Amino acid sequence: MPQNVRGVVALKKGEPVSVETIIVPDPGPGEAVVQVQACGVCHTDLHYREGGINDEFPFLLGHEAAGIVEAVGEGVTDVAPGDFVILNWRAVDGTCRACRRGEPWYCFSTHNAAQKMTLESGQELSAALGIGAFVEKTLVHAGQCTKVNPAVKPEVAGLLGCGVMAGIGAAINTGGIGRGQSIAVIGCGGVGDAAIAGALLAGASTIIAIDMDDRKLELAKGFGANHTINAKNQDVVEAVQALTDGNGADVVVDAVGRPETFKQAFYARDLAGTAVLVGVPTPDMTLELPLIDVFGRGGAIKSSWYGDCLPSRDFPMLVDLHLQGRLPLEKFVSETIALDGVEAAFEKMHKGEVLRSVVVF
Repeated sequence: MPQNVRGVVALKKGEPVSVETIIVPDPGPGEAVVQVQACGVCHTDLHYREGGINDEFPFLLGHEAAGIVEAVGEGVTDVAPGDFVILNWRAVDGTCRACRRGEPWYCFSTHNAAQKMTLESGQELSAALGIGAFVEKTLVHAGQCTKVNPAVKPEVAGLLGCGVMAGIGAAINTGGIGRGQSIAVIGCGGVGDAAIAGALLAGASTIIAIDMDDRKLELAKGFGANHTINAKNQDVVEAVQALTDGNGADVVVDAVGRPETFKQAFYARDLAGTAVLVGVPTPDMTLELPLIDVFGRGGAIKSSWYGDCLPSRDFPMLVDLHLQGRLPLEKFVSETIALDGVEAAFEKMHKGEVLRSVVVF
């Protein structure tokens, strides 16, 4: 039987979100219904509300979530009712050309649920990142459910579903940061701080946090930064070079995603170093670089999709590291809120007052 639940919907572009009644169908083949326990408020949800992703309104927002599998459809074997899972928005298909060549984190044919959740009127909802988790229960593809140790608190586990995984993965998976190396991270919000935490996990020795807000730089130290640069007062490239024997960092992560920050990342890395773009630019942004510098500096320019993560591999490992006390996921949670607090959380996020507000059901 379809179920009626409460969820947060963006009905029209740029308008405040509202809590609506959502109809969740029974899971079909390959699908699962998950009782959501917690869901983080991410910038991407705000992008959806502002029409920055596409114009397929209305949107059921929320995607950074953890919860309990309630029911599964035909053919589902990886998860079962009662399993504690983190939701992911890149359920690999296992058969596309990336998967076949042994690079499933690039999967070019990821799965979402075939059915749509709807409003009471019957109007179909577009689920944010194919998840839609600011809701008491959500319908997803079973491959979007990654089973992890249920000892972890839902409000911290869910963060691995998007921002924290994107940051940790940008440093470790995409950037390949290793023991004794140097890394600079531009932009110390949730994703940037996660990149810093990832660099610490990987054994980086010089970890440089860069932002224009002293409060954020102070927070970044708590995740492992041992140097900070305020980009308002200092030339970022010169400051990074000064902290790395004049050479630049082995890896520079741009967690902002603007042409000016990416140029800083490009020039602040050492020769043959790696620049990683994990902040999401808007479609109108363009980048101009002297081609001789692209050639002459060598190394790599990479974009990081979802931290190049493989949820089935990375989520359980990171949860275990957290439970061992080696990954302080709880530091990302600035506040827990109710479902009707999402609009206010967007405002706090926009002002840079929180790392993550988390809806707890």
